[in-house]
Amino acid sequence: MHINWKDPESDCKIKKYNNYFISEVGEKYDIFNGIPRFVNNKSYTDNWGIQWNKFRKTQLDSYTKFPLSEDRLRRCLGDEIYSSLNKAIVLEAGCGAGRFTEILLANTAKVVSVDMSSAVEANQKNFPQNEQHFIVQSNILKLPFVTQQFDIVICLGVIQGTPSPETTIKALYGHVKPGGWLVLDHYIFSLSYYTQIVKIISRLILRYIEPKKAFETVNLLTEVFLPLHRIAKSSRLWQAIMRRVTPVVSYYYDFPDLSEELQKEWAFLDTHDILTDYYKHFLTLDQMSTILENLGMERIQCWRGGIGIEARGRRPDTNLRS
Repeated sequence: MHINWKDPESDCKIKKYNNYFISEVGEKYDIFNGIPRFVNNKSYTDNWGIQWNKFRKTQLDSYTKFPLSEDRLRRCLGDEIYSSLNKAIVLEAGCGAGRFTEILLANTAKVVSVDMSSAVEANQKNFPQNEQHFIVQSNILKLPFVTQQFDIVICLGVIQGTPSPETTIKALYGHVKPGGWLVLDHYIFSLSYYTQIVKIISRLILRYIEPKKAFETVNLLTEVFLPLHRIAKSSRLWQAIMRRVTPVVSYYYDFPDLSEELQKEWAFLDTHDILTDYYKHFLTLDQMSTILENLGMERIQCWRGGIGIEARGRRPDTNLRS
């Protein structure tokens, strides 16, 4: 797989040596543990790095024995894109430990997995790099790639946690080649979120706590409150009530076939996500559609699903129009 690189700060050419990249203006970027590093040591994504290195296998379909990640990815891509993965070069933005990396590689896509956090370490342990798979630690707003190179750019479970969703979507779209696709999801605006007072208060506290302490606190909250969800785990009404009176996320109703161990791990991971994210944004379907339309995409589709909104759009193929 050939990728054209650039300096993410100056946009000038960059050259790779054995264990570092160096740009024409003298900026040096180390390659550590086989992973190019284009970020500083500390960022607002540190919480996610901690969680994915601790639970690096939890959301892998090969670990759960259920196609939860495959179903989500297939739905977001749609049949047309999913069936073309075997010949696609895919940019996976915000890869985490690799729940979607696994599916992409299984479909013989050529994958560049990017994350700003130390989750890249977990991804590499799960899916070591080879000719089919590159891993890069980088801010997805400042990627070290020449633009318009990728057949598909996928960003799931990430954009709502960046400083500006619109800016992030625009930056990602810049890496879609003519005729290629951008596939993403996002939290949807809902008044019901603002009824979950316990979660809102908990987040106001936890987002400012040192990441390791926040991790430990969420683990304690999960231990204390998850048993309340378990009392009537097959009752939708009970789970709806618990969503509003505890700070913990539960999947007893949605994914009843998961083992008790996995129920606890999934509850912790998503509770940690929603209580420790530094940024949290919501969009309506109309707002998402407008953002994609303003970028000039075609074949836009936006719908309710997954974490809120799922969407995809295509960059017009200028070669076909010329």
